[in-house]
Amino acid sequence: MATGQDAVRPEVRPWPALWALVLGFFMILVDSTIVSVATPAILEDLGSDVGTVVWVTSAYLLAYAVPLLITGRLGDRIGPKKLYLAGLALFTLASVWCGLTNTIEMLIVARVFQGLGASMMTPQTMAVITRIFPPDQRGRAMSLWGATAGVATLVGPILGGVLVDGLGWQWIFFINAPVGVVGFFLALRLVPDLPTHKHKFDLIGVALSAIGLFLLVFGIQEGQKYDWGQIKGPITVWSLIISGLVVLAIFVFWQSRNRGEPLLPLGLFKDRNFSLANVAITTVGFAITAMAFPLMLYAQAVRGLSPTRAALLLVPMAVISGALAPFVGRLVDRTPPRFIAGFGLLCCSVSMFWMSQVIEPDVAIWKLLLPIALLGVANGFMWAPLGTTATRNLPMHQAGAGAGVYNTTRQVGAVLGSASIAVLMESRLAHNLPGMSGGASEGFTGKLPEAVRQGFSDSMAQSLLLPAAVLLIGLVAALFFVAPSYLQKKPDTATQPVEA
Repeated sequence: MATGQDAVRPEVRPWPALWALVLGFFMILVDSTIVSVATPAILEDLGSDVGTVVWVTSAYLLAYAVPLLITGRLGDRIGPKKLYLAGLALFTLASVWCGLTNTIEMLIVARVFQGLGASMMTPQTMAVITRIFPPDQRGRAMSLWGATAGVATLVGPILGGVLVDGLGWQWIFFINAPVGVVGFFLALRLVPDLPTHKHKFDLIGVALSAIGLFLLVFGIQEGQKYDWGQIKGPITVWSLIISGLVVLAIFVFWQSRNRGEPLLPLGLFKDRNFSLANVAITTVGFAITAMAFPLMLYAQAVRGLSPTRAALLLVPMAVISGALAPFVGRLVDRTPPRFIAGFGLLCCSVSMFWMSQVIEPDVAIWKLLLPIALLGVANGFMWAPLGTTATRNLPMHQAGAGAGVYNTTRQVGAVLGSASIAVLMESRLAHNLPGMSGGASEGFTGKLPEAVRQGFSDSMAQSLLLPAAVLLIGLVAALFFVAPSYLQKKPDTATQPVEA
């Protein structure tokens, strides 16, 4: 397998190929951050409530996460370029569909198809980095991936705010159409056709993982709505959650017994760094997704900021993370990852805890911008080292599978973050505003009445403690990273991958 890869490397132009793929990755991230800013507008226009409108994000993330294992493997089999192009086409068409919907239910359905397109695209970016860049240069390549995330966090909310204020929330989806068309033709021209590897598909594994994740997330998401009790007939919230955990346990057992080619190759986890990086990125996906909801709702409902002005709060985070990414990428190629990733995860947890302490109805904006700036430092130091460390030691024929697993765990974290923060926000609102029990934010327009601002603000602040705590698990995992093999054997082999 490696021979085939080496054979194509001389005729591959890695950086143009990566830039073309990153454009699609950028669009996926922009779309996620845009929706967080538009949540209040969607909530009002479609006459929904907080618990339901969060499904606009959760449905997307769930449809994104579940197929990643098989789309990573599928990329190895039919080629990352073909699958990326198919996913980009689906994502673009589904985006237009999202903008044309006029009910919350249809928007959620359209977001499912958008998530499926994103799931086809994302593993291919990491797989291409792994296959066309030598190990001691992947940090710089992955830094572009990380910088993309940083810039998307700036462009997405600001663009989303401008579009929501000026044209309506529908345009946060319509904007994907021209970007998708340009991205399609760039990828068609610049991304190489890499050697493929034959793989079988574990359909039983796909079914088990999909059912298990859906039951778990749906149970968590709807728990507060049904007071953690009966949903319908014999179905209860806890029966869904427990059933989801049981099905996921059966999925793991099936993967260990599958003598063919399992959907989740458990052998990948023999690599210590791969296992730990998956734990860490799960907590990052959880925290970054969870953080956006209470912050944007606070900014618009309590402070009365427009979507554009609320999005501008994230400028320090995006600028700092984008500026740091190239520097961190070079550092990753010559420094043990535990120090870099550990520093980033620590900064991320501290920033969210700090934010929870300063959020008040009348706090000076500059005091809110300080923890957001620290979040930018965290983003700059997290994405590149975690992504590079996860895939650096994997064999070439498992590049797609490894990228699929890594992105699956990240998205599972995001799904659980979205579901969990919705539950916690509803719970804190019910506690702090008992007279408006869970409905304090439903259908609000502009700034909330003075009487409820303190309770709403406290609820959002307290919700931020959850992602801050979850990130500490990722920090512990990162501290146990070991130096990659090429750094351990630098005097003998550091330059050999470049000659391949």
